[in-house]
Amino acid sequence: MARTLISPSILSADFARLSEEAARVEGAADWLHVDVMDNHFVPNLTLGLPVVESLLKSTTIPIDCHLMIEDPDRWAPQYAEAGAGSVTFHVEAAAAPIRLARQLRSLGSRAGMALKPATPIEPYADLLPELDMLLIMTVEPGFGGQKFLDVVVPKIRRAKAAIGDLDVWLQVDGGVSESTIERCAEAGADVFVAGNSVYGAADPAAAIAGLRAAAHRAQG
Repeated sequence: MARTLISPSILSADFARLSEEAARVEGAADWLHVDVMDNHFVPNLTLGLPVVESLLKSTTIPIDCHLMIEDPDRWAPQYAEAGAGSVTFHVEAAAAPIRLARQLRSLGSRAGMALKPATPIEPYADLLPELDMLLIMTVEPGFGGQKFLDVVVPKIRRAKAAIGDLDVWLQVDGGVSESTIERCAEAGADVFVAGNSVYGAADPAAAIAGLRAAAHRAQG
């Protein structure tokens, strides 16, 4: 069976109860997705390193940090040093993405690289061997709850083709629900960030199971 990993986004959780919100998906989620926004790279301010450090102490789910920040070359390694299992930076913001990816790996994290919807994959295909994960944004980064951008699906296919036989996970983030995850999985994605469709559900663990089943159907 194809790899299918679900990473609920705490951007859609109750920020006043993050420890309890993490516990609601314990045993169901593969990763816990944490969106770090600096109000510069994107027009929103969320949480930073101290909250990530607190979360790492309160959950056994590995933390998947998505840094929507300026100057990730400077700041991203601190998240790896704190113990985040995966740290993803935006290629649009990184000055030296290969060096940064190697540094994240040397600190024990998986190295991820994210692309905004309008950023093509082709110029960065040669970087893929340096990465553990490629994140294709399926909404404009900055806010949760946005509508899935169907226009990005062909880029997911091209990214999957570029990855080829490399052991690089292909993650999608934005508007992922039971109705859109099938399109992403069929196009080649294998790691799925889901916010409202998990934390907006009465039973987040059941919602994760539903998403996983929908992805499996699409993967055949």
